[in-house]
Amino acid sequence: MNPIYGDIIGIIGVFIIVVAYILMQIDKMDSKGFNFSLLNTIGAVFILISLYYDWNLASFVMEVIWFSLSIYGTIKAIKTNKK
Repeated sequence: MNPIYGDIIGIIGVFIIVVAYILMQIDKMDSKGFNFSLLNTIGAVFILISLYYDWNLASFVMEVIWFSLSIYGTIKAIKTNKK
């Protein structure tokens, strides 16, 4: 695959995370809600995919942490909604 696709995937991931953050800041999305955590999870996965094409250890560590916290938030939101 062409390395430009990695950049495109990474930029989409960044866009998803930034949109989630903006929506949270303008009170259109709950930071503890399922959608916020899911968008952050998807964004982190896209950025991790992009790192396959242009490796950066610091970015990888950050995205693994971001992904892990987002998965935790997603699971917590699912459990909270089932109550």
